[in-house]
Amino acid sequence: MAIPGASILTAAEMREAEQRLFASGVPEFEVMERAGAACAEYIWRIGGHRSTLILCGPGNNGGDGFVIARILKERGVPVRVAATGESGTQSSRRARENWAGPVEDIFTAKPALQLVDALFGTGLTRGLDGKLAARLAELAGKAKHSYAIDMPSGMDSNSGKCLSPVPVFDLCITLGSYKPSHFLQPGASRFHDLVCADIGIDASGGSLHSLAKPRLQAPTADSHKYNRGLTAIVGGYMAGASILAAEAAARAGAGYVKYLGKAAGHVATNAIVQTHAPDRYAVRDILADDRISAVLAGPGLGRDEEAWNRLESALHSGHPLVLDADALVLLADRGEDRLDILMHRPILTPHEGEFARLFPGLKGSKVERARQAAVKAKGVIIYKGPDTVIAAPDGQAWIAPLASPWLSTAGTGDVLAGLCAAQLAVTRDPVAAARNAVWLQAEAARRAGAAFVADDLIAHVPAALAACL
Repeated sequence: MAIPGASILTAAEMREAEQRLFASGVPEFEVMERAGAACAEYIWRIGGHRSTLILCGPGNNGGDGFVIARILKERGVPVRVAATGESGTQSSRRARENWAGPVEDIFTAKPALQLVDALFGTGLTRGLDGKLAARLAELAGKAKHSYAIDMPSGMDSNSGKCLSPVPVFDLCITLGSYKPSHFLQPGASRFHDLVCADIGIDASGGSLHSLAKPRLQAPTADSHKYNRGLTAIVGGYMAGASILAAEAAARAGAGYVKYLGKAAGHVATNAIVQTHAPDRYAVRDILADDRISAVLAGPGLGRDEEAWNRLESALHSGHPLVLDADALVLLADRGEDRLDILMHRPILTPHEGEFARLFPGLKGSKVERARQAAVKAKGVIIYKGPDTVIAAPDGQAWIAPLASPWLSTAGTGDVLAGLCAAQLAVTRDPVAAARNAVWLQAEAARRAGAAFVADDLIAHVPAALAACL
């Protein structure tokens, strides 16, 4: 399992970190020895004396494989090595020379109980050829335990893309630092467990991290409903969506939640103040309250001109904003200057379709696109999905660990928006609010178990929050 809050390095950043280590006086081959020894230790602890086949590529990843083979053999493991050809780097050739056993052809090698993929690691730019990819899948499929060194071969280390078919491994042992593809889909689904082997790399100071559990503060003796945060939810035609958001906000730390409803709806929590706001003028007048700490607009808002008028009242309220769902679609339809009216570093929470509509033409990995969008919006982006990315305008970004797949049900986005609004009202910090909300939703989903609906999720928010105090 990945260490929460750990740095995540791109291929280029990893090369720079390695060069700094080499420049400090540590030889490249010494780093290879460290990597091989660390990987061998994991494999030994898990697999013991099970027969092991190690697949070695031509580069330094293959060199790591030869070191692993030598160390496992010294411990009495029946280990064999199969390679794609000759080793192509100085360090990998040295590691191969230190291996006392034979080197088999990868296409004729017999399977073993354990398979170690040390073919290609960080920096791969093209996929394996069809024959090699098929052979890797065959050998992995016949093994009882499988390990990928640094990352499964065939994966782009920055984007999460599978450049060629990639089998699913039991354990991925990354070297020195986590890489974006350990968290981005579909790459993150190509292994069951992930560990990071310490090889002396200094990965600190990066701008991308895995999302960590937040540290939240309980109310103090002088707290009251206003200084704890008054959250306003601007509802629209679909009352259910905005009420879900209001219910979530009421349980996520806000001291006071006000629901500005247009359509009739049943708010189950009597503590949520329901205010009838039939038009834009009513919304404007209610939001003139300077005690409001955060405003959420979007869930259930609608997409017609009247919905835009209600949204516009929220946009011009002067309060910190969370924009979700219909608000994002309405903004996307307003033309090239649609983002110019956003103020106060808003939090935007698009899923894939909303993101593409609001930020068309952006290139790069999901992290890179989220960062570009944050700059364009001058706000915080929660780019939702199984690999949710949070990005701030200054380039800082976080990838959330894989959350419950049961979150793929209607209304969970509305719950997340409500959590964001409450945390924004409490913290007054859009970056902290976004990070806190994503973690709280994932933890609530974990506690909810299987087959929940969004309404069920809300009941687990207080326990998720309590775990962070």
